[in-house]
Amino acid sequence: MTDTPDRRNEPANMQWGGRFAAGPSAIMQEINASIGFDRKMWRQDIRGSLAHAAMLAKIGLITQEDEHAIVAGLEAIGQEIEGGRFPFDAALEDIHMNIEARLTDRIGEAGKRLHTARSRNDQVATDFRLWVRDAIDGLTAQITDVMRALAGRALGFSGDPMPGFTHLQTAQPVTFGHHLLAYVEMLERDRGRLTDCRRRLNESPLGSAALAGTSFPIDRHMTAKAMGFDRPTANSLDAVSDRDFALEFLSAAAISAMHLSRFAEEIVIWCSAPYRFIRLSDAFTTGSSIMPQKRNPDAAELARAKTGRINGALVGLLTVMKGLPLAYAKDMQEDKEPVFDAAEAWALSLAAIGGMVRDMTPVTERMRAMAGSGFATATDLADWLVRVLRLPFRTAHHVTGRLVAMAEARGVDLADLSLAEMQSVEPGITADVFSVLTVEASVASRTSFGGTAPENVAREAAKWLEFLG
Repeated sequence: MTDTPDRRNEPANMQWGGRFAAGPSAIMQEINASIGFDRKMWRQDIRGSLAHAAMLAKIGLITQEDEHAIVAGLEAIGQEIEGGRFPFDAALEDIHMNIEARLTDRIGEAGKRLHTARSRNDQVATDFRLWVRDAIDGLTAQITDVMRALAGRALGFSGDPMPGFTHLQTAQPVTFGHHLLAYVEMLERDRGRLTDCRRRLNESPLGSAALAGTSFPIDRHMTAKAMGFDRPTANSLDAVSDRDFALEFLSAAAISAMHLSRFAEEIVIWCSAPYRFIRLSDAFTTGSSIMPQKRNPDAAELARAKTGRINGALVGLLTVMKGLPLAYAKDMQEDKEPVFDAAEAWALSLAAIGGMVRDMTPVTERMRAMAGSGFATATDLADWLVRVLRLPFRTAHHVTGRLVAMAEARGVDLADLSLAEMQSVEPGITADVFSVLTVEASVASRTSFGGTAPENVAREAAKWLEFLG
């Protein structure tokens, strides 16, 4: 192994050779360097270089000895970075040049041969695709875990009523399990978007070189297969300038973050004193510096807030890309930071939501009491009038409205009206109507496919748990 050389007297632009007589100014170096953030792709950069070296050796552009030296050198560099011992140098701009320079320090001339038949343009495009693909795999597993947590709680509370809302006003009773399963459906669509994104991005840009391909007889199918890609990209111009995959990833992230934010908002509401539907432990709440009685759902609030960062990342990258002609432009250096930040924010939000789902204690008696408030069984009364008395639905709707007004004037619920009072509005009503005015009867009656009937909810929750494994 060769020790790291002293580069203090070398020009800062040595990677450009003799093209520029003077090094860049401090400002230029600062704006131009990306090593502060693209070092996150070191694993992907090494993986791409290993595949490239194997291909170069196979077609005879480098010797087997060079390949062995390159492999050993890259593996040692990986260990250095993993161990926090790698000498990152901002003067070398990016992760590609940092690793290549360190490889040359370690193995000499063989390290200089590695860049044959490739450019930093196709190299960064390859690394970035690999990084996003790895992120997708990790986030898909996280989404699955949250879905599993939701489905497990849904099964446990498949028969427990809660108020269902429209316009945040009490609408009809549902079960708590049914409510949780709604988010399982949303998250499954989020998983599907990630699956689609992964499938579309899984093409290798490596070998597209700067923009036009290369005159060397490279085997792009070999390198694509070595890195787990389905195929090489078909157009070199598109390959080095495409960031659709990053935009699609951020779009999927923004939609999923919106779903998580909606659930986080509900957790905040459910924890509040007027609702008291759930309790969270100290693991996911904080206290107040001045009010000792407070227990704030800060984990939910922060998960809700992360949505802004993720949405901003999507809008930011769309704005960077919207005016760029083909092929590569330095603007694209601004593509990675928003993706890295969004992926981290998304992962943290998923971890927080999954943790709160498992941590929360539903207050079922409170939800049950609230489920019957606000004339929540009015629709059941209207349905009974249609089903039993054969009234047209619009007539039944009108009769029910008059009965609700009567109950509201008396300060009671529908079930507290007497039969005589009901018959004063509609003479055909019988005592059987009271059988549909309870919360339990209401949720039990919603047996249509996708409805909130407890047997439906239990069956769906069990199916999800089996599917998710």
